[in-house]
Amino acid sequence: MYELEHIGFAHGAKMAVEDLTLKFEGGHFYGIIGPNGSGKTTLIDLLAGHLRPHCGHIRLNGRALDRYARKSLARRIALVPQDYRINFPYTCHEIVMMGRYPHIPRFARPGDRDRSMVDAVIRQADLTAFAHRYVNQLSGGERQRVVFARSLAQETPVLLLDEATSNLDMQHTIGLLDLAARRVNNNSLVIAVMQDVNLAAMYCDRLVCLRAGRLYASGPVASVLTAETLQTVFNVQARVSHDEFAGTLQVTLKREAQA
Repeated sequence: MYELEHIGFAHGAKMAVEDLTLKFEGGHFYGIIGPNGSGKTTLIDLLAGHLRPHCGHIRLNGRALDRYARKSLARRIALVPQDYRINFPYTCHEIVMMGRYPHIPRFARPGDRDRSMVDAVIRQADLTAFAHRYVNQLSGGERQRVVFARSLAQETPVLLLDEATSNLDMQHTIGLLDLAARRVNNNSLVIAVMQDVNLAAMYCDRLVCLRAGRLYASGPVASVLTAETLQTVFNVQARVSHDEFAGTLQVTLKREAQA
């Protein structure tokens, strides 16, 4: 469980997040939504420990996040970033195996369990066909699947996704989010920045909505994903209704009037 108390962080003179107080509990899939510049990625970087808050406190399982050693934190938190650049000719298999390093003793080689985990994740992420190709020879969407698979191989109780499916086609978006959702069923915690509110409604059971770095609303999807929220936060007209085919709430947008 994460506990955030009055978190603030600024990029230079600009406050990115301000006075955020939140709890994230295991066994839930949280979606972080909000317009561009609302602080979503900054919040994910704070949760990952890549940034330290300028004020306030972040605790993971009751312990201050900055008190964890890096390797210890890597056994608890995996992150799929928006953009992951690889300039060295590693194969896909090698990149996914990097997710096992927090579990491998220093100077030791990967064991049978590590290899078995990596092979399983490569199959699940539909990467078998190019597991031994160099990652810098792949398309952006294929590389994103490799990085997603690496985070799954890391086998952590917390999975952070920062627009982790932005370059993926529909089939692989659904496939990878399904894999993340299975972690939630095993009492893990998934926190995902999502631009597509319909995908958020399909997979998340809790939403956190940010506006200009501040918390606008949080709670179950039905209480946050409303026409009023979409109008106030995103400045769009929308209808939110239950879709029988999807089995979830879905948003229908109204285009602006044409001249």
